[in-house]
Amino acid sequence: MKGWVVVAGLGPGSEALVTPEVSAALAEATDVVGYIPYVARVAPRPGLALHPSDNRVELERAALALRLAAEGRRVVVVSSGDPGVFAMASALFEAMEARADWQRLEVRVLPGITAMLAAAAAAGAPLGHDFCAINLSDNLKPFDLVLKRVRLAAEGDFAMAFYNPRSKARPGQFAQVLKVLREVCGPERLVIFARAVSTPEQQIRVATLAEAEPGMADMRTVVLVGSSLTRAVGRFVYTPRSA
Repeated sequence: MKGWVVVAGLGPGSEALVTPEVSAALAEATDVVGYIPYVARVAPRPGLALHPSDNRVELERAALALRLAAEGRRVVVVSSGDPGVFAMASALFEAMEARADWQRLEVRVLPGITAMLAAAAAAGAPLGHDFCAINLSDNLKPFDLVLKRVRLAAEGDFAMAFYNPRSKARPGQFAQVLKVLREVCGPERLVIFARAVSTPEQQIRVATLAEAEPGMADMRTVVLVGSSLTRAVGRFVYTPRSA
């Protein structure tokens, strides 16, 4: 049996947002590899081995998937959202650099709906013009670099999407991000806090930077910050297509 690896995005939370292509790959798989809560979203069945692991072992997880595929297994590596956005696709290719035989394996990356796009759709169209996405976690980069990128994006008048804004291990850093944004953007800039988007627990909250507080965000929240042109219309928020 010829092995392969598929890196698949499960979308932001709702099973309705898992693409048919990803569902088909899971139906063919002999093994599913991923972070514990993402593997838990895959229904067990006879002939399917599940390999859940902790959050900070991405390279080890990727190497396991490649080893299994080299043994002839059909492996799906699952990520939430899209696997190429702060997720496992990059880790898999980084792990692949270690061995030439892994580079000859059949590998596919299947896109998914990432949280910032689901959050933007729930709020209206706040990413309707130029925007950028920044991971606020300092797990893989220094926090000074995070703040630098936030400041430069704000000075460039991008709309922004922030992943991993605040965690128990980083309770105070999001306050520093908000401080930078207020310095550059002013107090009236619109901010959207989208928590557990596409799930029954979904919460969408719109505030100004003056009203925004660190406690409005956690690790299940995507934070969208508008540009200087972003505005509200009724209960929706949108950014015009022209600048």
